[in-house]
Amino acid sequence: MAAKKDKQAGTYDASAIAVLEGLEPVRKRPGMYIGTTGPDGLHHLIWEVFDNSRDEAMGGFADRIEVTLLPDGYVRVVDNGRGIPVDIHKQTGVSALETILCTLHAGGKFGGEESGYKVSGGLHGVGVSVVNALSTHVIAEVHRDGGYFMQEYHIGKPKGKVKKVGPSKQRGTIITFQADSSIFPDTTFDFKKIVSHLRQQAYLVKALRLSVIDARELDEKTSQKLDLLGKMYLAEESLEVPQQHFYFEGGLRSLVAFNNHYQKPVHKNIFYVEKNDFDKNVLSVEVALQYVDDISPRISAFANNIYNQEHGTHVTGFKTALTRTLNNYAKKNNFFSVKDKDAGFTGDDVLEGITAVISIKMPEIQFEGQTKAKLGSVEARGAVESVFGDAFNNFLEENPDDAKAIINKVIIAVKARKAAKAAKDSVLRKGALEGMSLPGKLADCQSKRAEDSELFIVEGDSAGGSAKMGRDRKTQAILALRGKILNVERARLDKMLASEQVKNVVIALGTAIGDVFDITKLRYHKIIIATDADVDGAHIRTLLLTLFYRYFRPLVDGGYIYIAQPPLYKIQYGKESRYAYTDEEKFAVLKDLGVEVNEEVVEEEEPAEAGEENATVAKKATKVRIQRYKGLGEMNAEELWETTMNPEFRILKQVTIEDAQLADKIFDILMGTDVASRKSFIQSNAKMASLDI
Repeated sequence: MAAKKDKQAGTYDASAIAVLEGLEPVRKRPGMYIGTTGPDGLHHLIWEVFDNSRDEAMGGFADRIEVTLLPDGYVRVVDNGRGIPVDIHKQTGVSALETILCTLHAGGKFGGEESGYKVSGGLHGVGVSVVNALSTHVIAEVHRDGGYFMQEYHIGKPKGKVKKVGPSKQRGTIITFQADSSIFPDTTFDFKKIVSHLRQQAYLVKALRLSVIDARELDEKTSQKLDLLGKMYLAEESLEVPQQHFYFEGGLRSLVAFNNHYQKPVHKNIFYVEKNDFDKNVLSVEVALQYVDDISPRISAFANNIYNQEHGTHVTGFKTALTRTLNNYAKKNNFFSVKDKDAGFTGDDVLEGITAVISIKMPEIQFEGQTKAKLGSVEARGAVESVFGDAFNNFLEENPDDAKAIINKVIIAVKARKAAKAAKDSVLRKGALEGMSLPGKLADCQSKRAEDSELFIVEGDSAGGSAKMGRDRKTQAILALRGKILNVERARLDKMLASEQVKNVVIALGTAIGDVFDITKLRYHKIIIATDADVDGAHIRTLLLTLFYRYFRPLVDGGYIYIAQPPLYKIQYGKESRYAYTDEEKFAVLKDLGVEVNEEVVEEEEPAEAGEENATVAKKATKVRIQRYKGLGEMNAEELWETTMNPEFRILKQVTIEDAQLADKIFDILMGTDVASRKSFIQSNAKMASLDI
C-alpha cells in the first residue's frame, strides 16, 4: 500500500529537479565521491541508492523498501514511493529520469520550497548518478502516472531513451546495478554488513517495512534479470534464500532496547521524546535513552538519518541539558549532602553507563567536513537542548523510581571519579609520563622520534628475551607482559592503575589516560601486539584490544595498533629454510621445494623436542623437517627477527573499526558479565573460528 503524499512538500515533477554540473570526473576520481574503491566504497553504492528510497519514506511518500543481492554482482533496490519523474526536464532537454541518473548534482533536494523533499539525507545529489557512473550496467524502472517506464545505462551513459513498457497500477522506483569490476578490485557484497546498516536505518524511520534478501544463489531460471523487470518485490515470494525483514513501531526507543540487549538496565522505562514541526529550521527532534550497569557511554547521533560518528551540535545540546537536568533534580530532591560544597555532577559523571540515540531532521543542514561525520548546524544545539531538557525533566518527575535509580548511578560515578583522580595523581606523575620512570620490563628503543619508533607487546619472559636480542635497537622497543592483563571492560580507572601490567602499558605509551590523555605525547607510532598462536595468546590479545578500545580509542582510530602474524611452521629442506603462516601455505612450500606431498603423506608425529614436529618425505634421501611453533618463546632471536620483526618480511595486521557500534557490542558480549550471551555468541560463531588444537 502506498504511503500518503505530504501536500506541503511541493509538487514532485520535472520542475522539482535542479541541475548543478556534469558527471565526467566520477570515473577518474571515484574516491572523491565514495571515499574508497575498497569494500566500504563498494557498499556505499548500495547506501546511495537506498538513501533515495529512504528519503521518500522520510517524506511520507513510501512505507516499503526492499534491497536484494542478485547473481553476477547485481543489486536491486525497490521502493513504493512516488517514482522518479519521467517527463522532459526543461534545462537538460531529456527526461528527468535520465537527468537524475546521468548528471552530477541533479535531484529533487536543491529547490527549497518547490523541491520534492522537506528533508533528506542526500544533500549533494551525487548519489544515484555516481552509482551509474561506477557501474557497468544499470536498469532504472519507474511505476507512476498509470504507466511502467524503463531506461538502461552502460558505464553512466543511456543505451536509449526512456520508454513506456506498458500500463501499471503500481507506484515506485526500481534501480538495479552491477558494480564495475575495473573500478572495484572486489565486487563481492557482504550480506551481514548490509543487514547491519539497513537495520539501523529501519529504526530511524518508524513504521517502514524494510526487507534485505540475498538471492545470489538462486537457480539460473529464477535469477534471469529480464524475468525481474517490472516486478516490485521478491519478499512476497517464498524464496529459500537468506533474508531479513525489519519493521519498528518504536523508532529510537526500539534502537536503545536493541543496543542494550546484552546489558543490565539500571531503570525500567526507556526515556523517549519526539517533537515535530516546531521550528522552521528544525523539523524534528527525537531522543531516547536508558542507563545500564556499565561504565562506558554509548551515544549514537543522526542528522537526517545520516550517522554522525563524531557527533556535533545536536549531541552538545543533549549533554548540556542532561547535566543540567540531573543536577537540578538531585538538588531539588536532596541527593547532595549539605556539607559538601563541591556537590554536583560533571558532564562525564552523567554520561557513565548511558545508552542514548539522538536524531534530528533539518531542511537546511550543515556538516563539518565531506564525510558528514560531525553536525555543524548551530540551530540543532538549541533545539535538542530545549526539547530534550523539558521532556527529560518531566520524565524524572513522573517516574520517581527510575529517577532515583539514575541519580544513584551517577552518584556512584562521582565517587569513582574522585577515587580515580587520587589514583591517577599518585601513579601518573609528570616525570613518569615523560620517560623518567619507565617500567623495568620495557626495553626502550634509541630513537626519540615517535614516527620511527615501534613498541612490541609480547607475552612472557622467554618471548621477551628473544625479541630483545633480535630487535633493531634503534627503532624497536619491547614490553614483556607476565601472563594475562586485567579485563578492563568493567574496571574503573583506579582499579586499572592498581594493576602493574596495565600501569606498565600506560606509562610506556606516554599518552597518560582518562581526561588527561594526550595523543601528541605518544612515544611510538606502531604499537604491535605479538602473542602466541594459541588460546591463551588469543585471550591476551583480546584483553589488550579491550584496553585500547575502551581507554585509548584515538590510537585505534588513528591506525596505531597492529597485530603481528608469526609463522606457524619452519620448513627445513637440506640447507634451505622456509616459513609458513597457514597449513595451506605449508603444503604450498613443500610443493615448491619439489616434494610430492599431501596431507596423507606428511603425517606430523609427536615432537622430538618441545614445539617441534617432524615429517620425513623421501626425495633423493633428503629429509624435510617441519617445526611447528607453539609460541614466540620457541623462536630464537634470529628466527623472531626474520619472521615477525623485520619490516621487510613481517606480516602486520592493522586494527581498524569499520563499525564502532558493532565492535562495542561484541566487546560487551565477550568481555562483560553476561555469561549466557557470551555462550550464545560463541556457539553462533564457532564455525568461523580458527582453532589451534
